Amino acid sequence: MKQNTLPAPLSAEQPSALVYEHIESFARLSIQKLLQHVLEEEVENLLGRIRSERRDPDSPSGYRNGYGKDRRLSTSIGTVTVRRPRVRNTEEPFVSQVLPLFRRRTQEVGQLLPQLYLHGLSSGDFELAMRGLLGEGAPLSASSIARLRDSWTAEFITWKQRSLKEKQIVYVWVDGIYVKAGLEKEKAALLVVIGALADGSKEVLAVECGQRESEASWSLILRDLKARGMNCPRLVMGDGHLGIWSALANVYPDASEQRCWNHRMRNVLDCVGKKRQGEAKELLRKVMYAPSRKEAEAAKKVFCEWARSYQYEKAAALLDVDWDRMIAYYSFPKEHWKHLRTTNIIESPFASVRLRTAASKRFKRVAGATAM
Repeated sequence: MKQNTLPAPLSAEQPSALVYEHIESFARLSIQKLLQHVLEEEVENLLGRIRSERRDPDSPSGYRNGYGKDRRLSTSIGTVTVRRPRVRNTEEPFVSQVLPLFRRRTQEVGQLLPQLYLHGLSSGDFELAMRGLLGEGAPLSASSIARLRDSWTAEFITWKQRSLKEKQIVYVWVDGIYVKAGLEKEKAALLVVIGALADGSKEVLAVECGQRESEASWSLILRDLKARGMNCPRLVMGDGHLGIWSALANVYPDASEQRCWNHRMRNVLDCVGKKRQGEAKELLRKVMYAPSRKEAEAAKKVFCEWARSYQYEKAAALLDVDWDRMIAYYSFPKEHWKHLRTTNIIESPFASVRLRTAASKRFKRVAGATAM
């Protein structure tokens, strides 16, 4: 193997900038030497003797047999090259704890790959970017990225088939995340379900691609959740699409229904002139955050009177539509209301999905968007 040499020690006369120029290669080569030393020590511990020492009759069986091919290992400060010792005639095969067979990158580098993917780096750019970070010797190729993506897809398939029998679901939020994917002009809908458990924790229960937010698509997801053992939630939060409410009536008819206030407010404000939207929003917030059902009814009346005084009849009528679903959260503990008024619990974590979509312009397949 071609031996790497460390930079020569700097003299007092040399400018200090040279220290900075060589510090990464110095650290990388130091790690390389340390790894090689530890590999040798592992063999010595296995055989019970140092290299070239004669075997004692009472020591373990086995002997050295040179080295395997040079191994490149990508670390967070670059790629190092080591030689894995070969051992023969031992009771158990030599398995290094430091450098397991077929390991080509450290855990930190492995965690970096999906992060870069989520932050908008396309799979075609991975090799160039990672070689810039890890060095020209980085054992990374387009096929290795493809294998990683396939492994994430396999993990997703396993995840969406898991049992939900042991989980006590109290609340459920549902929403459609729209992304550009496939050959169709219209955006594809990723239908998302997040549940709140009895212990207060929240968990993503389902992510599936659907034909927009139709009754058939939502029914398929809800039936799958029920088949995997999910109990009937006490309250389901969703937007104004009728598909989810029709599906819910078919699969979980005993669940209460809450429409998202953010979606409704946007719809109402669209019916108000731009100059009056600030005033309208303040009045709507008084309805949304009223401390009781009775006070919410009174605040709604105030808004409707204000809207009609400016001939915003459609805005007033829209706030009245599906009113019982808008105030369903008042039947539940007050400390939960801030979580039950909207579907923000879905909107927030899936912001990265939209970021990734913007970077990719359009996914070639809907399955690619769903897996991501």
